[in-house]
Amino acid sequence: MAGIMAYDATDRAQASDSFGNLPEWDLTDLYPAPDSPQLAADIDSLDRMVQAFAADYRGKLAQLTPGQMLACIETYQQIDILAGRIMSYAGLRYYQNTTDPARAKQMGDLQARITDLTTPLVFFSLEFNRIPDDIYQAVFTAPDGPARYKPVFDRMRAMRPHQLSDELEQFLHDTSVVGAAAWNRLFDETTAALTFDVDGETLGLEATLNLLTDHDRARREAGARALAKVFTANVGLFSRIHNTLAKEKAIEDKWRKMPTPQHGRHLSNHVEPEVVEALRNAVTAAYPRLSHRYYALKARWLGLDKLQVWDRNAPLPTETPRTIDWPEAKATVLDAYAGFSPELADLAQPFFDKGWIDAGVKPGKAPGAFAHPTVTTAHPYILLNYLGKPRDVMTLAHELGHGVHQRLAAGQGELLASTPLTLAETASVFGEMLTFRALLAKTTNPAQKKALLAGKVEDMINTVVRQIAFYDFECRLHAARAEGELTPDDINALWMSVQHESLGPVFEFMPGYETFWTYVPHFVHSPFYVYAYAFGDGLVNALYAAYEDGLPDFQDKYFALLKAGGSMHHKELLAPFGLDASDPAFWDKGLSMIEDFIDQLEALEA
Repeated sequence: MAGIMAYDATDRAQASDSFGNLPEWDLTDLYPAPDSPQLAADIDSLDRMVQAFAADYRGKLAQLTPGQMLACIETYQQIDILAGRIMSYAGLRYYQNTTDPARAKQMGDLQARITDLTTPLVFFSLEFNRIPDDIYQAVFTAPDGPARYKPVFDRMRAMRPHQLSDELEQFLHDTSVVGAAAWNRLFDETTAALTFDVDGETLGLEATLNLLTDHDRARREAGARALAKVFTANVGLFSRIHNTLAKEKAIEDKWRKMPTPQHGRHLSNHVEPEVVEALRNAVTAAYPRLSHRYYALKARWLGLDKLQVWDRNAPLPTETPRTIDWPEAKATVLDAYAGFSPELADLAQPFFDKGWIDAGVKPGKAPGAFAHPTVTTAHPYILLNYLGKPRDVMTLAHELGHGVHQRLAAGQGELLASTPLTLAETASVFGEMLTFRALLAKTTNPAQKKALLAGKVEDMINTVVRQIAFYDFECRLHAARAEGELTPDDINALWMSVQHESLGPVFEFMPGYETFWTYVPHFVHSPFYVYAYAFGDGLVNALYAAYEDGLPDFQDKYFALLKAGGSMHHKELLAPFGLDASDPAFWDKGLSMIEDFIDQLEALEA
């Protein structure tokens, strides 16, 4: 593909030498090249399809017969697939190198073009939500109608109380590219371009964050101080981004009559506010017996009275530094998946064989990791920043879980495949747990077992405790912004309040740590997303307990859950496992698994 790599060839050679031959994306399954005739043709097709759809259905939705409504929805789905394919391609190319002007321009231009082209579709959800309830029920329960799509449109109609006039909705659609999307892009490009001086070496964000897990404490401290220096220098810009996005959200929420800033996220997640509140309360109440207790243990292991922030993810002193090459990482995860079900490993295999993973750390590449589902007529792509750490193997297991889930849910079709965020973490966290349990079962050396258990506890604390602390930070940020403009110091103080509460009294916080909220992308891209990680972890812990207890036909029930995508509510999906997330005791089951691991760590010391 023309111009696919815009970094020096030595970077690739160094990555390959260290970890094996790291895979890169082959995006030709979407389009052959950024200037391909197929891409241009699809943009033209999208334009024609949207215009025809609007001409055929605007002003007529309430009069459609069940068969006509089914045809309407399936046409809408084809439009969704075409727009999704175009933007997936542009977005994935951009995330490979966000500092490449050509890629940034193509994504920006296509984002604006697709927004313009799809403006005539704004009527669809607005008019749909005005269909009287009796007509809606009759059409969506008719045997020759669109009954299978009812869950999608039930969720859409949940937005009815918050719907604005057609004119205002179209205005918001048209201005989206210069609103939140523009601030998101500024955040992405700023973080990707940040450089950090660590003992005379210039590093990017991902490589500098990676130092916080280094065996050398001086190296960890150098990394933390370099992060603090750069974040502090840029805190004004990041606070402007957060102030603007929080205020924009507050304005839109006011117009939509949303009762809380979190309400829109709960609606999109198809989860009740009281379920999220039960999760949040269970976790915050457990801080002392989870994170506070574990980090006090860790301070003892490290021979310290107080932990600094650069000790939070430090390896244990008994842990032998080890770099895991790519072939071993691949074999570890696939073997763990196969141990649960050969079908699970078969679903994961093509990611390695067909260019569906981009693993190497490269200049300008988006930090972190994700699995992008693209569209149901193609396949997902996984982005990693693989540096050979044991945690990177767990990240691979996590993102492969997402990818497998997305492949299985694709059978539902574009509109039904998308899983609410609260369930979207199910397969990813389950994949991590399978990989961890497989490694633990093979480990007989007490020091290695301790290191493995400690690493898992830390991952679970990061997934549950830290993400709920992040959620609390967002709640406090949006509440404070409602009272007026926030200075960087105001936001810093909110951040430190949740850090003290969640991490506990064993921690001291260096000057500059108060700015570490600046680099967390979820706060910018997906407000209140973060509780989905804790929801997913708690749900998976409860599922895994059912698996270990020998629940009959567990594998079949698990695959049915993944294949359901977004076609069922979490209550229906969990019922075959005897679980109910609305029961406050449900969350304590998940938290007790973390406690059990900490008990095992204490027993190893005895």
